[in-house]
Amino acid sequence: VSTQHYSFAVEAFVDLIREYGGEEYDFRIRETQTYELIEDVAKLRSEVGVLYLNRFNETVIRKTLREHDLKFTRLFMAKPHVFIGAANPLASRSSITLSDLEPYPRLSYEQGEEILSTLDSRKDILVSDRATLFNLLIGLNGYTICSGVINEELNGPNIVAIPLDVDDYMEIGYITHNRVTPGRFAGLYIEALKRRVGVPVPK
Repeated sequence: VSTQHYSFAVEAFVDLIREYGGEEYDFRIRETQTYELIEDVAKLRSEVGVLYLNRFNETVIRKTLREHDLKFTRLFMAKPHVFIGAANPLASRSSITLSDLEPYPRLSYEQGEEILSTLDSRKDILVSDRATLFNLLIGLNGYTICSGVINEELNGPNIVAIPLDVDDYMEIGYITHNRVTPGRFAGLYIEALKRRVGVPVPK
């Protein structure tokens, strides 16, 4: 599996191994940038890739998927949210505007894959992994813009997701190769992914 930085993708991977891991297994999961993720699936290094489309990137990514003979399947649509620390002064808000965020450091993955990542910010910090990003969210009262899907078990109780008041969307889904039928475990992973995000899975 190759995925953008989504805790639900990791949770589904955990579910798969807990249920089907057995005494011996050899699974791989990579949290990586969008174009590496697409290349992983195109070159069959990964059977499944998890990513998002939005108004800004959709045309380019759909073209890239077509060129590599890949198929995108939607899991769910989300409105952009902000992840902030529970102690952040904005944490009690029911929604947040971009101007509310101006005084705070913006945390982004160095791959630049976040929604609204092209907007100017006076305080920018680039990170390469989720644990560092969450530590900085809490320690510096920073923020990151995301899908809003959060898991307290993985992310802890100190991070909250609040809707961002912008006219945009995130279409989150997974990609597979058109010329390869997903193997048994790839199929089971996709089912685990759907369960994690509340998509009905046929019995």
